[in-house]
Amino acid sequence: MPDLPSEPSLTQLRRQARDLQRAVRSGVPEALAEVAERHPAGRPDDTAAVSFALSAAQLVVARRYGFPSWARLRRYVEVLERYSRFPARMAQDTPTDPAAPAEDFLRLACLRYEDDQPERWAQALRILEEHPEITQVSIHAAAAAADVPRLAASLAADPRAANRPGGPYRWEPLFYLAYARHDPAIEHAAVLRAARLLLQAGADPNAGYLWHGLPTPFTVLTGIFGEGELGPVRQPRHPHAQTLARLLLEAGADPNDGQALYNRMFEPGNDHLELLLEFGLGAGDGGPWKERMGDALDTPEQLVRGDSAGRLRMARPSGSGSSSPRGHRARPAARSEVRRRGSGRRSRHYRRAAGRPSRPGEAVRRRRPSLTVWAAAQGQPGSVELLAGLGFDVNAKGRSDAPAKDPWETALHVAAMEGNLGLAQSLLSLGADPDIRDERFNSTPLGWAWHFGQEQLIELLEPFTTPEDETDG
Repeated sequence: MPDLPSEPSLTQLRRQARDLQRAVRSGVPEALAEVAERHPAGRPDDTAAVSFALSAAQLVVARRYGFPSWARLRRYVEVLERYSRFPARMAQDTPTDPAAPAEDFLRLACLRYEDDQPERWAQALRILEEHPEITQVSIHAAAAAADVPRLAASLAADPRAANRPGGPYRWEPLFYLAYARHDPAIEHAAVLRAARLLLQAGADPNAGYLWHGLPTPFTVLTGIFGEGELGPVRQPRHPHAQTLARLLLEAGADPNDGQALYNRMFEPGNDHLELLLEFGLGAGDGGPWKERMGDALDTPEQLVRGDSAGRLRMARPSGSGSSSPRGHRARPAARSEVRRRGSGRRSRHYRRAAGRPSRPGEAVRRRRPSLTVWAAAQGQPGSVELLAGLGFDVNAKGRSDAPAKDPWETALHVAAMEGNLGLAQSLLSLGADPDIRDERFNSTPLGWAWHFGQEQLIELLEPFTTPEDETDG
C-alpha cells in the first residue's frame, strides 16, 4: 500500500475521495478496479457506480493508505497536523517584534536534530548575556535559561503558560528547558527548581512533537537524554540528564520512549536504560503517545523485544526477575536515518499495521536503505548488528563519507578500508557478500583492503572472495 502523502491534510485526502467518486461515477476502469479491491461491497455495477457515495469513496481512500476506516485515517491525520514540527523551516522565520532577541536565543540554544552544533549554542549564550531581559519577556526563554525567579513570576501571573506552545519551534516551556544546550555549566539546582515549578503549574511531562511529521515522538525525555545520529558532541545529553529525567519520570513521563532509546544506541553507556527500567520500560500501555498514534507506534512489549545489541541485558539489575518491568529486555527502536544531513529518528523506522508503519525500521529502510554503510563508518559493530536485526540490508550500497544517498560502497568495503576486523567479522556473520563490487572503482572489499594496506582484513577476506579469474570467466 502507498504511504500517506508528505505532510498529509484532511483537505488533500477529501479531495482524493472526491476525485475517486467522480472517476467511479464516470466508469474509469482504474477507479472501478480499486473499489473492487478495497471496498467490502466489491466492484459496483453500472447502476451503483452512477450513485457511488462520497462515504464509500472515503472508505476506499482510507484503505488505500492502510487504515480500516475513514474515521481512523481522519484521527491519525489530525494528530499529525497538530503535533508535527519542522524545526529548520520554523527557525527561518525572523521575528521583528521586541521579543526578537528571545526568539533568536531559543532558536540557537536548543537541540533541534537538524544542524546541531556547539557554535550555535555559544551564540545563544552570548545573546542571553547581552540581553538578560529576555527571560522577563518570554517564559520560554526563562525556562530554557532556568531563570527561576522570572519563571516563577511568569507562572504566578499566568499558570496556564506552563503548557502554552511558543518560541520559534512552538514548544512548551518545559521543552525548551529539556532541549537547551547553551550552557554546559548551568546550575543543577536551578534546572531542577525550574522543572518543578513548571510541573507544579501543570506542565505535561509527556509533552512531545512529531519531527517532520514522523510517528515516533520526540518527547521531553528524548531531549533530556540527548545524543543521536550526530553523536554526543553535536547532540549532547542535558548537563543534568539523569536527575532531570528522574524528576520527569516521577512526575509521570512514560518510560517507553522509543526515540530516546534510538538516539542513545550509538554510544556506550546504559545509565539511561537503568533509569527507564526502574520506571517500567517494557510495561504499561505506552502512555498518551501510544493512544494518539495507535498502531503507528510499538507497544511497550514490542519496543523491548529482540535486544539486538544486548544493551538491556547489561542494564538490567542482577537478580531482577522477568515478572518485573526491570526484567524486560529492550533494543533501541529506530527513528530516523543514521546521520541524516542534520539528523534524525528518524530515524524513520516505524510500524506499519494494516498498511501503516508496522515494524521499527520499515519506513527508514525505504528512505535510507544504505543506513548500515553510514553506521559502519562510525566503527561500532553493535550499531550495524542492531540495524541488521531491524531488517536493514548489510549489502546495501551508500556513502561512508557523508550522510547522502549515493550508492557507492557497502559496509564491508568500509570495514576493509578502515581495517576494522571486528566489524568485518560481524558483517560476514550477518551475511555480507565479500564478492560485491563498489560502484565507483568496481572493486571488492578485498580489493579495498589491498589498496589501503589492511593486512588483517586481507587475511580475513581472501578465503571468502571469489578469485577474479573465476568471476570474469
